Amino acid sequence: MNEMRGQLTLRGVVIGVIGCVVITASSVYTALKMGALPWPIVFAAVISLFFLRLVGRGHASLNEANVTHTVMSAGAMVAGGLVFVIPGAWMLGLADQIDAGALFAIVIAGSLCGLLGCMFFRTHFIEHAELEYPIGEAAARTLEAGNEGGKVGVKLFASMGFAGIYCFLRDALKLIPSMLFPLNIPGVTFGIYNSPMSLAVGFLIGTGAVAAWFAGALIANFGIVVGSSALGLMDAEAARALVSCLGMGCMMGCGIAVIGKDILPKAARSVRSYFARTKADAELLGATQASCVNGSVSAPRTFSKTRALLIAIGLASVLSALCIALDLPFPVGLCVVALAFLGCAMAAQSVGQTGIDPMEIFGLIALFAVALLIDISEVKLFFIAAFVSIACGLAGDVMNDFKAGHMLGTSARAQWIGQAIGALVGSVVAIVAMQVLLTAYGADAFGPGCEFVAAQSSVVASMVGGISHPPAFLVGLFIGAALYLVGLPSMMIGLGIYLPFYMSLTAFIGGVGKLIFDRFAKRRSAPKESHGEEAQESGIIVASGLLGGESIIGIVLAIVLTFSALGA
Repeated sequence: MNEMRGQLTLRGVVIGVIGCVVITASSVYTALKMGALPWPIVFAAVISLFFLRLVGRGHASLNEANVTHTVMSAGAMVAGGLVFVIPGAWMLGLADQIDAGALFAIVIAGSLCGLLGCMFFRTHFIEHAELEYPIGEAAARTLEAGNEGGKVGVKLFASMGFAGIYCFLRDALKLIPSMLFPLNIPGVTFGIYNSPMSLAVGFLIGTGAVAAWFAGALIANFGIVVGSSALGLMDAEAARALVSCLGMGCMMGCGIAVIGKDILPKAARSVRSYFARTKADAELLGATQASCVNGSVSAPRTFSKTRALLIAIGLASVLSALCIALDLPFPVGLCVVALAFLGCAMAAQSVGQTGIDPMEIFGLIALFAVALLIDISEVKLFFIAAFVSIACGLAGDVMNDFKAGHMLGTSARAQWIGQAIGALVGSVVAIVAMQVLLTAYGADAFGPGCEFVAAQSSVVASMVGGISHPPAFLVGLFIGAALYLVGLPSMMIGLGIYLPFYMSLTAFIGGVGKLIFDRFAKRRSAPKESHGEEAQESGIIVASGLLGGESIIGIVLAIVLTFSALGA
């Protein structure tokens, strides 16, 4: 316990939990609205350090900030795993069949499975394989460079306040139009979405990725929808349906290619390496113990029997919860837990190598496997996909945090406990936020061309309920996989094909803003390198504040609508 002293603190947990509530709620809104969820880890790291110093009157260690940001960011990926799947059931008219108790059990079980997987895989991926984990490394570097003090708070709350007030004027009072420069183009929702969040998403994702996103939007909307209408091949509505299936296929093809190219070829080698390393460590441990007389020689770290027992007990609890909540036969439940645990390993490796976590694809794989084994209701298929998606999403977040902790010398035990706290809080917040949005806007507000596009959930819904245009989906599947295999960001291209054009255009403008900002920051940093780092950090803070401000107002307005509906 001494290793956690000064790292896992009461003030850190309180700050982390408050931040977790805000980040999780805004992540639910952002993922449903934009079909994208930028990693919040760097933002959480900066905010954690700022508030710890504020409370501690300038005193806070990097390790305490690292554990605090671990608590703060955990709920975002739980939210991602949940909202990338469950709204698909709403789209199929199954909202009334979703039992709240079963959903909560599935979310908690998925979070625990992800946490247990990372307990098992951490030593191999972080210490032995030494994967890059670019997001975790960025968080560690940000903490090391984080000496802004009060300026961070001013920038954050100013940007959040601006976005909140702006969106309140737009959505509640209707004093500001939601769309700028709209044009009447059949089949294309052309215009600039008057949304600080959309601009911020483009800024945070980066210029290159947003350029690929926008390229997909141009191809789909003006190449296929407008082009096919002009040539008389099909009307705009039919072209729109084709494009939707093409985009879904492209995103799924990318996810399959990530598994096929970056994960499976290395999985067997990773397993062999893990057990070979464990055996070598055990032999070295025995030799060390034999030669150690007074305990003066330190033994190497090995995977302890106690930890293995805890993981076994935890997985047994997960299996029990899954079988009871969904009334699954034991062999089927065992298959689902095994697939989720394997998915956690693949997600950990994918995030470590590419920074991409195709969590919903792992969920779809489990969904297909169960559908082949037994006759099961559609709602339960969504629950199974959500369970696996949450486990894999949280695994990616945990391993990013472990990477940052490894670089900074933070206690892995303190981080794991912090992740568990954040995952529990995030599970509750994510479910409540989703229910609030569903009650306020209704199930018809989710899906292609609706208030909340929920792109990933639409893919899952199509897999469960039937694809409207199978040939287009198969073509997209092939294109997405092929583009990824040659090194192109096909996930972003597929997102651009699928989403309404106004969203893609607005995010692209945000990406262009990122390009201009980076050039400006580079000029400022010419005399001194630290100036460039400060500018980059400021850009992340302001963009995150804009994103968070609009998301929070969106949730607040949804709560108001919910209470109004209940009162009526």
